[in-house]
Amino acid sequence: MEYDWITAKSILSPRQKNGQYWFGIDYTVNLYRGCNHGCIYCDSRSQCYGIDDFSKVRPKKEALVLLERELKSKKQKGVISLGAMSDSYNALEKELQLTRGALALFAQYGFGLSLETKSDFLLRDSDLFQQIAQNNGLIIKFSFSTPSQEKAKKIEPQAASPAARFHALRQLSEKGIYCGVLYCPILPFLTDSVAEVQQMVAYAKEAGAKFIYPYWGITLRDRQRDFFYAQLDHHYPGLRTRYAQTYGSAYACGCPQVNNLQQVFQQACQKNGLFYRMADIINGYRQKIPAVEQISLFK
Repeated sequence: MEYDWITAKSILSPRQKNGQYWFGIDYTVNLYRGCNHGCIYCDSRSQCYGIDDFSKVRPKKEALVLLERELKSKKQKGVISLGAMSDSYNALEKELQLTRGALALFAQYGFGLSLETKSDFLLRDSDLFQQIAQNNGLIIKFSFSTPSQEKAKKIEPQAASPAARFHALRQLSEKGIYCGVLYCPILPFLTDSVAEVQQMVAYAKEAGAKFIYPYWGITLRDRQRDFFYAQLDHHYPGLRTRYAQTYGSAYACGCPQVNNLQQVFQQACQKNGLFYRMADIINGYRQKIPAVEQISLFK
């Protein structure tokens, strides 16, 4: 099989330093550009990212060679976010195994991992997750916009089904891996009902999740908005008009009933013993790191 390789000068990108923001990450890594899940709301289609055909997955040439060189050079260890922009478990990963190779390097060089995905293929790498978790800190976030199988077929057509994601979450949780739900985005007028929110919490608890972190709305700009509206016209005729009338050209489009939804959500999480605040989620997986490692990762 022929691949459309991308030449990259660097793979490891530094982020904030104090380990208190966005799941405690210190670095980001994207081994691929583009994603084949086909989510109709994906922010990565926006012009600012400079990816003309985001539905086409392109691997980065010599990604693991570059990554190892950069990991070796870092005196300060930390937690690496993998797949924040392009899902690391895509259609090419079974053949190329760039993600598995990167995980092995994280384990070898003493880095932690913050992974988010809509795939259940990550179960292949359970052994490496356990290695990283034992020494360096690890958190896995399964991304959902809805617990509904039928809605997911339309808004996340090529991703693993919600049922498959919950099953994978359960499999990893039973191995002692710190997992939860990134409930994002929650789509106004489409997936933002009280019933869906309650169902998401119930399913997450049943699957062994430790946390749920929500985003009450969607972002929309330029090409991202155009694609989203075209898909609404196809799957939900008339809903585009409601979005346009409600939000105009706004970038951040919050759920209209956010206060009520947040109250329902928080009560459900508290009842089921699930973290939902960022600080609590970060502390939850840090507590699993041996004390000597915790100092090196998060000082």
